[in-house]
Amino acid sequence: MTIRERYQRLIEYFQQKAPNAETELFYDNPFQLLVAVVLSAQCTDKRVNLTTPALFQRFPDPASLAEGSIDEVFSLIKSISYPNNKAKHLVGLGKMLMEKFSGEVPMTVDELVLLPGVGRKTANVITSVIDSQPNMAVDTHVFRVAARIGLTRNAKTPLSAEKQLIRHLPQQLVYKAHHWLILHGRYVCTARSPQCTICGLKEICRYYQSLPKASQR
Repeated sequence: MTIRERYQRLIEYFQQKAPNAETELFYDNPFQLLVAVVLSAQCTDKRVNLTTPALFQRFPDPASLAEGSIDEVFSLIKSISYPNNKAKHLVGLGKMLMEKFSGEVPMTVDELVLLPGVGRKTANVITSVIDSQPNMAVDTHVFRVAARIGLTRNAKTPLSAEKQLIRHLPQQLVYKAHHWLILHGRYVCTARSPQCTICGLKEICRYYQSLPKASQR
């Protein structure tokens, strides 16, 4: 099977099974999504969604967050992983949004990565989810699933995987493909004990094809 055929089968499968795949983070506007994605680093979306309602009630916009204290933000996100660093990032993020971007969330990767706590992955999430830009956020799920299926070859870094995925995916589907891969990795192609027997992609999956015949049943 050629790489082109593998991608085509993947697209056909997900367009049928998950045509409207989207982020599982709860948000009402770009600012809330930005905060939620920063909090989601090395933390589950479920935990973030349990935490953000109280945070957004207290800090509904960049202006209020910019005026907030790190201690108060920490008290609201302490159940999240790395709350000390994330509290500092969020207050700094609020300040920079107000001082540099007039209180608006910028919509370019280059501008977003200037914000405290925002790396390329987070910037790609924001621009693809909010603006449907053809940017591919590669987290651990996407990195793992892409390698297992055979969508990427010898990708040693998330950036390398990102470039390979974007090269082969139709531009208009890149923003959806991130959700396809992350959700597949979260619920089917899990890090431990992947659910190969129920996977609809096993016929095109290099990992599955490499398993002993007895394990493919």
